[in-house]
Amino acid sequence: MHLKNKFDVGKFAILAEMQPPKGVNVSTMVNSATRVRKAVDAFLVSEMGNAVMRMSALGGAMILQSRGMETIMQANCRDRNRIALQADLLAAYGCGIINVMGVAGEDPSLGDHHQTKAVHDIDLMTLYRAIAVLQTGKDLAGNELSGAPDFFVGGSVNARASGDELENVLARLNEKIDAGVNFFIAPPVYDIGAFAAFMEKVDLKTTRIIPTVMLLKSVGMARYLDRHLNVTVSQDLIKRMMHAPDKATESLAIAAETIKAIKEAGFAGVLISAMGWEDKLEKLVDLI
Repeated sequence: MHLKNKFDVGKFAILAEMQPPKGVNVSTMVNSATRVRKAVDAFLVSEMGNAVMRMSALGGAMILQSRGMETIMQANCRDRNRIALQADLLAAYGCGIINVMGVAGEDPSLGDHHQTKAVHDIDLMTLYRAIAVLQTGKDLAGNELSGAPDFFVGGSVNARASGDELENVLARLNEKIDAGVNFFIAPPVYDIGAFAAFMEKVDLKTTRIIPTVMLLKSVGMARYLDRHLNVTVSQDLIKRMMHAPDKATESLAIAAETIKAIKEAGFAGVLISAMGWEDKLEKLVDLI
């Protein structure tokens, strides 16, 4: 069942993030995805997250699609102009990739090619409109296409927002919906109470919101997320990690509990971010 169909019938979707390799050895990515393919509805293939140069999302998604696995390909405004973005989107659809997600992209100064100049020929909202235009059978210049794509489009939303910031987030959310975005990836969460203000304002039955669950690899990571990245990690969870004889096993248990809570709260699905622990995804899906 395609991801769109699963959402349409109200079934909880499990997504897993896959980073293409920094190189041409795709064995780790392919093997990790293959082991959990029966439990994962689609693999989100990221486009050079944190501005670190890797194989493109288009390449990674094509490799997984060629092995019969459904993917969501990120399209990144940072690295391509409007011609290249449209070309990649058409290539993706021609290769069977029907799910795409627009991202603005992090500043190149954060990555491993510090002298890189960001492109940003078009912004994220214009990218969504470009996708909508392609689906009418024309390109951004108004030229006719030989065949039009039919994408299922994803975006992001800051479900942690509250107060005045929340009103801005909701306005942006509605703008994206009007531009044709069908589902939304929310930030990492370990306590859905952090999304309480957002959940009061958004109907989860009609708006497909997919929180992210990031595997905690260490106590230090848990503390860093809580202190510096506005990702609430309770002291109880930090203590669990601290006293656990096997940090990886405890991390998987925490992730499984969080995913179950997300499902019970009525969210449309979950995105699992393995953070380099893709080889542990098989154990995690067994727990949920």
